[in-house]
Order: sequence, then C-alpha cells, then structure tokens
Amino acid sequence: MENAAGKKSVCLKVPKTLGEKAIMLANKLEIVDRELEIKRNEAFIYIPLNHQPSENELNTFRGLLPNCEISIGVFSERKKRVAFTELLENRLPPYLLASLPRAIDFVGDIAIIEIPPELEAYKTLIGEAILEAHENVETVLAKAGAVSGTYRLREFSVIAGKPKTETIHKEYGCQFYVDLSKAYFSPRLSYEHNRVASLVKDSETIIDMFAGVGPFAILIAKTHNVKVYAIDANPCAIEFLQKNIRLNRVEDKVHPILGDAKQVVEKKLVAVADRVIMNLPEKAIEFVDVACKAIKPTGGIIHFYTFVSGSDSLENVKLQFMERVENFGRKVEEILFSRLVRATAPYEWQAVIDTKVL
Repeated sequence: MENAAGKKSVCLKVPKTLGEKAIMLANKLEIVDRELEIKRNEAFIYIPLNHQPSENELNTFRGLLPNCEISIGVFSERKKRVAFTELLENRLPPYLLASLPRAIDFVGDIAIIEIPPELEAYKTLIGEAILEAHENVETVLAKAGAVSGTYRLREFSVIAGKPKTETIHKEYGCQFYVDLSKAYFSPRLSYEHNRVASLVKDSETIIDMFAGVGPFAILIAKTHNVKVYAIDANPCAIEFLQKNIRLNRVEDKVHPILGDAKQVVEKKLVAVADRVIMNLPEKAIEFVDVACKAIKPTGGIIHFYTFVSGSDSLENVKLQFMERVENFGRKVEEILFSRLVRATAPYEWQAVIDTKVL
C-alpha cells in the first residue's frame, strides 16, 4: 500500500541502542526490504521487512534481541545508490578501470581509500566520485603510508572534501570522537568490539591494555555493569578516550589510564582482572606475562590479538601463546575461540585467540 508519504510495510521495531545488531541480524536472515529506507527516532529504529516473519524467525530475533517487536510503518523508498566506480567509467582511461580500489573504510563522515601508484594522477577525480556516490561523506582520505610507530599511526592525504582527519564515529549505539592522524582506530574491528562485549558478564573487572579511543571499553561499559581499566600509552588516544567516556556517559565504569601497560599493571592492577583485552597485534606476545599478572589468582579470560602470516599458522600461534603463559607459571585451561579477523596485507591476517587462563 502506498500514499504520498511512502509505502506501508511490516517492520521490526527495536530500541535505537540495538539498531546495528538488529540490522545485521535481519540482513543475515534476508528479511530486510532493501527498497525501503530504515527509519529512526530518538528512541527506536524501524527496519522494513520484505515479509511477515515466521515463528522461527521471530524466535531467533527474540532470543538475541528480547526487546524487539513487529509493527507496521510507512517508509520512504530507498534512493538507488550508484557505485563510485560506475561514476568513473567515462572519466578514466578504460585501461585503468580495473585498478580502481574496491575497498573503502568509513569512519564517521570520512572515507578512507588506498590509491595504487598507477592512479595517483587521478586521485582527486576518484575522491570527488566517492563524495558524489556517498552523500553522508564529507572528506575522502588516501592512505599515504603504512601503520607504524609506537602509537600505530598512519599518514593520510586529503583528496576531496573538507580538509580534516577528525570526526565522530557511531558503532553499536556508541559514539566515538576520533582523529585518524593522532590515534589508531579501525572500523574493520567493529564485529570484534561487539563480539567481546557480548561475552562479558555483569560485575566483571576488565583491563583493556591497549584501549585507544575506547571502542572495546566503552561498548562493554554501555552494555554491562562492570569496571573497565582502559590503558594507552598515547596521550592523544587518552584525551579522546576521556571525551568518549563523557559522551557515552560511562564515567562511573571506565577508568582511563595514560601509560605503558606493563608499568601500569605492575603498579596498580596485579591480580584484579576477570578479563584482559590485548588488541596490539604487533607486540601483544611481549605482554602475555603482564596479562597473566593482571588476571585474578582464580583465573580469567584473555582476548589475545596477533598477526598470522602465510608461512605460519593459527595453531602455531596458539602454541606460542600457551608456552608464554606456562613460562610465567600459569596454565591455559581451554582455548575458547579463535579466528582470522581480517586480512592486513597479502598473506597476512589479524587473528584473535580467546583463552581461559588459570
């Protein structure tokens, strides 16, 4: 049924804080009506569905999102989005079209892209096409180097839009002030932030050893009654973390600490943690003994992030981790979970291992 305001449709109504989770689940079940725009107000999000959900589909939703309900709403038709690569079909030499990058990272209203050398002369044209294709994007940045240094920073160049590297990024009902030139942040870890947060239990004490601007710590604090010690050695990261703690109203749960995780744990946080997050894949293996010191004598969970190359294997990394734990005098009781999180270079992946340590 259609009227001047739009099209009437059955929809899923969920609290706004659960919006991203609900959208991901509805997409996974393939029940989203992709021709209609999702609606939001201050309290709820309304996801138009392509059919009345079956009892099994409803049970799946209610098992994971108990606050959801089925409703009826009026929705605007979704604008047909044109890919930026299509916009460039008549603007670039045909032989270069195959070199166009397909992956774009979006952080708030900033798009980030990697320009191959053969397209360097056309980077402004590419940036303008991305702005045209994505109406919510205000700035397009091109990667101008690899992630490097103690603070894991990368250089960028502005190729289109407003000259800025700072924005507000939204993720799973949280908001984060981010400056990509001053503090490390990756939207590709969004699933991991939510996965780890979903495993936490109320009353836990958590140490986030390399917290950055707070994506793990703040999401955990928003969804559970916990105490989180969020450590980072980068003063700019801690400055943004403090802003984000206030922005997300978790001042009583997240405690930011500027400093090297080894020294901070030694001085203040020995044997206090039920759970430790170690998201510093370049060097996390060097901090396993510190994580073991931080875990309570009765044991706890460690989320260990590292890199796996094509010449290595995830099984070998598990063995290295277990050996480090045993060298410190503790024991890995169980490997709870492991997976390759994302590709970071040709034949290299970021991986996570969740372990129960006694």
